[in-house]
Amino acid sequence: QVQLVESGGGLVQAGGSLRLSCAVSGSTLSIEAMGWYRQAPGSQRELVARYSSGGMTAYGESVKGRFTISGTNALNTVALQMNSLKPEDTAVYYCYLDRSIDGYWGQGTQVTVSS
Repeated sequence: QVQLVESGGGLVQAGGSLRLSCAVSGSTLSIEAMGWYRQAPGSQRELVARYSSGGMTAYGESVKGRFTISGTNALNTVALQMNSLKPEDTAVYYCYLDRSIDGYWGQGTQVTVSS
């Protein structure tokens, strides 16, 4: 069984920065991508950033230019550097591991950006 553990969330003032990390335990075989999603109360879960095994990245439109995703070649860890944070970024952030046959979610870490 694969387990994802997020860390780095917390409370930050608008304009500040946070760095989230996701560590993978269990099998890391056949991973196609890892990514970060977020969900605010009353909102749908949305893509924040995705890091594919080939090194390609993709970002949600609202975070382009502010957030950067990075990972190891083995995709056993992935990080999300968040700069210029806005109150609208407040959400629970979830790490996601995408394999060809299934996927796994972390438990989530709260990010709160105050005005």
